Order: sequence, then structure tokens, then C-alpha cells
Amino acid sequence: MSPSTPRAIVERLLRLTAEGPSEGMADVFAEDAVFEMPFLPPGAPQPEPGREAFRAHLKAAVGVQEFDSVDDVHIHETADPEVVVAEYRLHGRVVATGKRFASRIVMVARIRAGVIVWSRSYSNPLDAVIAFDAVHDLLAGLTTA
Repeated sequence: MSPSTPRAIVERLLRLTAEGPSEGMADVFAEDAVFEMPFLPPGAPQPEPGREAFRAHLKAAVGVQEFDSVDDVHIHETADPEVVVAEYRLHGRVVATGKRFASRIVMVARIRAGVIVWSRSYSNPLDAVIAFDAVHDLLAGLTTA
């Protein structure tokens, strides 16, 4: 398998993710990459487009949370040779509290010329709410929305 196949690019991202968050994760994305996260909690902003915006996001996450592994990985190739679907579970901890978390994620990614140009990630927003002890904030946001 070529190191630049869509599957290989997503596998590389998952290896980097397992040791992140780190700014190096941004290197597998195109300069103008688009990021979609439809299931963010109320009030959480959608990620800004572009590799450097993602890099800044990752830099800000260092010291907030740490990832230590990715498991239960299933990568599905599709009829579109540029698109793969990755299912995985991300393990880590919240730095401030030491609280452990495991979040199941499904990512659909379009890869061109060896970089991800578009991704849409689905995860259960309750995983993050529970990990960051933000259940009260979520309920308050839901009742005022």
C-alpha cells in the first residue's frame, strides 16, 4: 500500500492522535481543509477552516487534555477512491482533573494529493460533557436555548 493512499493518511492521523493533541496532527491536512463537527455541544463553535487554524486549536488543547491511545479502529474504503470512513475510540484524560475518558468517533474524510481536504467527525457530545464535568453547564445551555 502506498504511504499516500487515503487509508494510509487516516491511519497516520490516528497514530498522531493517539499521542496528542499535538500540532503535528495538522500536517496531514490541506492548507484550506474544511472541518465539520455536527454534534458539538450547544454553544461550542464549529472549527475554523484551514490547517493553521486547526494547528492553533491543537496548540490550545495541549495542557487541557491528553490522548494516550486509539483503539477499536475500523477503516472503511468507499466507492469514491478519495473517501474513507474511520471508526475508532479515543482514550485520554482531562489534565486539570485527571479524569479519564473514552470517546467513540466516526470520521468521514476526503483525501487528495496525500492530505485530508475535508473531514466530518461525529462523536457523542456527552462524552466530553461528562469528562469535563460540564453536565450542569450543558443543562443550563439547553434550558436557555
